[in-house]
Amino acid sequence: MSKALPATFRKIVVQKISQNFREATQIVETKWVEPGKGSVTVKNHWVGINASDINYTAGRYDPSVKVPFDCGFEGVGEVVAVGPGCTSNVSVGQAVGYSAYGAFSEYTTLPENYALPIPVIRPELLSYLVSGLTAAISLEKVGEIRRGEKVLVTAAAGGTGQFAVQWAKAHGCHVIGTCSSDEKVEFLKSIGCDRPINYTKENFGKVMKEEYPKGVDVVYESIGGEMFETCVNSLAIRGRLITIGFITGYEKDAGFVPLKTSTPALISKLLTKSASVRGFFLMQYMRDYPEFLVKLLTLQKEGKLKPAYDNGQTSPQGPFKGLQAIPHAIDYLYSKKNVGKIVVDVRDTSSKL
Repeated sequence: MSKALPATFRKIVVQKISQNFREATQIVETKWVEPGKGSVTVKNHWVGINASDINYTAGRYDPSVKVPFDCGFEGVGEVVAVGPGCTSNVSVGQAVGYSAYGAFSEYTTLPENYALPIPVIRPELLSYLVSGLTAAISLEKVGEIRRGEKVLVTAAAGGTGQFAVQWAKAHGCHVIGTCSSDEKVEFLKSIGCDRPINYTKENFGKVMKEEYPKGVDVVYESIGGEMFETCVNSLAIRGRLITIGFITGYEKDAGFVPLKTSTPALISKLLTKSASVRGFFLMQYMRDYPEFLVKLLTLQKEGKLKPAYDNGQTSPQGPFKGLQAIPHAIDYLYSKKNVGKIVVDVRDTSSKL
């Protein structure tokens, strides 16, 4: 079952393995194909930008992947076609959000259980799908946060950091958040962050030693490099550091920034505190998506969650419209200018950047 649909549509395809998104990708015209058994097709309205987009084009998630392949992790839009054998409540005309490879496209086909019904197609809801779910699931299932604990969030004003701050606050924690500008400090205050730290003006390590001498219980870390090391040093007894990425290394050929601390020294720091470093990769927690999406939407309804999104309105090219704007949106993310989740309106195919 489907609506009247085009014979062809456009999507971004990875044609070369590279961490340089522009060099790696190309917009191509592709023929429409009806969804197969158990699948649905979504007409994308908004897609989300993630730091890991260039990890994917660089082949770091699956070194065996061969070009060409689709990219993009998340979208919100309308179901326009339903394949045979679908059994869920997702139907043509349904507003849905999803997290699946191939989102940088005007239309995306995916398994029906990936399409999560949402109340309305709005850009702020897009931020829940990778960013919100990453923060909520990792803090609860991996970080095991408890009321009254101190939680440190790096890149706290970004797409996923903002959720980590608000999730921790909603669960009765004291939250410290790092950011790179006074504007972001004010944003963090507005979402309940107890101690924003602008690391371009304050010495992050010094602040942690002086104001939190006993350390923090949980760290939500996405930067890597020196920030990671300072966070390890800031762990309390039995502290847990969740690493969701290392953005400082994504644009480098090696894909990482070597730590100054040697492996034995790092192990010693963890051992003497009974502390731990725990990795989190969202795609390995797919069965938890529906439960935690409901939890996030409930917090929003209760006024405990106010997701911010950034469509590039203040960027040199913004607002971001059309598939051709996606490389600019990725550059914008790495410029550290965004406040909240970066989104691109892919319905506009006429814009020429």
